[in-house]
Amino acid sequence: MKGKNFLTKKGQVVETLPGLKFRVLLDDGKEAICHLGGKLKLHKIRILPGDRVVVEFSPYDETKGRIIIRE
Repeated sequence: MKGKNFLTKKGQVVETLPGLKFRVLLDDGKEAICHLGGKLKLHKIRILPGDRVVVEFSPYDETKGRIIIRE
């Protein structure tokens, strides 16, 4: 979205949770609960434990994020 200051970080998916949510271990050592971004859901991109991902965070809460890219 234009005008928003989202933070992006890289990490690795550790666990798959119900409801298309994932536990991601970030490169800085923190964990976050993340859901799939819109294009990943639309194109049915599969995310498995062990995949490297790019996560987008709100500047207010870095414990919940959105997976925007699977590497």
